[in-house]
Amino acid sequence: MHQPSEPPPSSRSSFGLHDVFAGSEGLRAGWGLLLFVVVWMLLRMLLHPLIRSLAPGVQNPGQPMTPLYVIMAEASSLACVSASTWLMARIEGRRFRDYGLNDKQLGRQLAMGSAWGVMLLSLLVLCLHLIGALTFDGWQLSGWNAIGYAIAWLFGFLLVGLFEELLFRGYPQFTLCRGISGICHQMGLRYATAVGFWTAALVTSCLFGYVHRSNSGESSMGLISAGLIALVFCVSIWRTGSLWWAIGFHAAWDWMESFFYGVGNSGTMIRGQLTASHPIGRATISGGTTGPEGSILVLPVVILGVFAVLFTLPRTRAVEAVSPSRDATHENSALD
Repeated sequence: MHQPSEPPPSSRSSFGLHDVFAGSEGLRAGWGLLLFVVVWMLLRMLLHPLIRSLAPGVQNPGQPMTPLYVIMAEASSLACVSASTWLMARIEGRRFRDYGLNDKQLGRQLAMGSAWGVMLLSLLVLCLHLIGALTFDGWQLSGWNAIGYAIAWLFGFLLVGLFEELLFRGYPQFTLCRGISGICHQMGLRYATAVGFWTAALVTSCLFGYVHRSNSGESSMGLISAGLIALVFCVSIWRTGSLWWAIGFHAAWDWMESFFYGVGNSGTMIRGQLTASHPIGRATISGGTTGPEGSILVLPVVILGVFAVLFTLPRTRAVEAVSPSRDATHENSALD
């Protein structure tokens, strides 16, 4: 293993302008996060208007979302966050895949996450239907039309999962964890990595829930449930060091919710649903316009999600995977 040489005593005792921006791990976490956000926002400001100008009229305001609109919007968003992550990886001497994408069991994790997303969302919808809080209005699609929409929406929601997981639990989660863990180490606290990871997880999960407030049919319970589901995703990252389980769960949950069952998805509706349905009764039970995520019944489903992670995902990655250091990255590169 390569061990970095100790700096001369004189350099350790001085504190210059360089030390404001960089530490032993390279660019300090706070500056890294700030630069990441600035780059992502600039790219988004440049790319999104270009996409809208190339395809005017793809989405009418106030109307259910179309597959083409979601695919275009999420693809451009994914491109922005991928470019921002790649740039920060280059600056910090790491690899793009170090931020939750470096998993040799990618396919298995993606499939397992997808399966749990399907099962838990179906369980939630079934419970709502059995207590009379959700009723189905019949099939809306059939034949090749159904297959076409199914594939289009599957691709669209896979892009949603990739984009949102990279944006919230990719570089920001890992870098915030690195920064907080470093402070804890300097303070001599025990379990510094765990403290850093879970503090970062709380911050990113709260932000994930908060950004859903702009959805027209969203509710307070919906925002809370989005944040709690984000914490389940963080549990999977802590367990495996990988985003792929969360990406699979995220995409499958959204696809089943929006396309298969035809219910609200965090307050949004789509065009091209396989079935149609509508909530009945109090929104705190039925979910109302938010969809099943707005129901209080989502809370036990979230707990089941945690148990699903803990009992089906063996801990397969070193602790450095949740807060990758440059030395660990270089060592892993030598082993690849």
